[in-house]
Amino acid sequence: MIQNEKLLTIGQFAAMHGINKKTLMWYDEIGLFRPAAVNPENGYRCYSYRQSAVLETILLLRELDVSVSEIQDFMKNRSAASLKILLEEKITALDQSIEHLRSLRKTLCSYHEHMETLLTMDLSQIRIVEKEERALVTVEITGETSFEKEVEMITAETKKCQLRRLHDASYGTMLPAESIYGGHFEDHTRLFIEIPDPGASVFTEESAEPRPRESAFHIQPAGRYIQAFHKGPWKEIPRKYREILDFAEAQNLTLYGFSYEMGINENVIERMEDYITQIEIPVS
Repeated sequence: MIQNEKLLTIGQFAAMHGINKKTLMWYDEIGLFRPAAVNPENGYRCYSYRQSAVLETILLLRELDVSVSEIQDFMKNRSAASLKILLEEKITALDQSIEHLRSLRKTLCSYHEHMETLLTMDLSQIRIVEKEERALVTVEITGETSFEKEVEMITAETKKCQLRRLHDASYGTMLPAESIYGGHFEDHTRLFIEIPDPGASVFTEESAEPRPRESAFHIQPAGRYIQAFHKGPWKEIPRKYREILDFAEAQNLTLYGFSYEMGINENVIERMEDYITQIEIPVS
């Protein structure tokens, strides 16, 4: 163990903390972290081992993106209480960053799954798949709801759910099973957003207080689903639904709940003729 009284050269001290010695020189120049002594003969900076804890605190704060000016203010009034407050603020910010990264990873995995589907599956086939339960935030629409209003509502939900962008989540439309049986294939009643991380809180527009996510959710049930894909403009989707009804009848299956429609390739196409809509409907 290095004795507390022993002074280290700037190079030794920098190496011990895994930083460039120019960083120490800069910290000295701005008055953030001074050396323990300066050799009067050659001007070389020397540091005490006892200064390590202070430097590590500064380096930790910098790694948390605390500004130099904030650290300077803290250093001028350094205390257990002030460090506790500063760390609490940064822990909260770090938790938010971690949550965003988890959500971003889930979104990337969803995109990857869609690309895998496009490259490996026969999209002309109708099949039965097993799906896990998922929680969706929904907004109600009618046949009279304009496209502009739909965009406005889904954007508002995106903000309330603390998503940075709409494409941070999967989104689509919901069509009641009874509308499918009735031949009303365009009578969508809801728009949905799948929140990547349903464990966090949703904030209402009226208050900054979080509300339980369960109260804001539509739960898409786990179980067996008919899965089909439609390629082309939305106006041609009724043809695919007729195929689905024929498939369900042949398999002695009953549609229930909602059909969940979602575009899966809009980020890699330029023509609506190439647009692929994934259709999933729970069956019993």
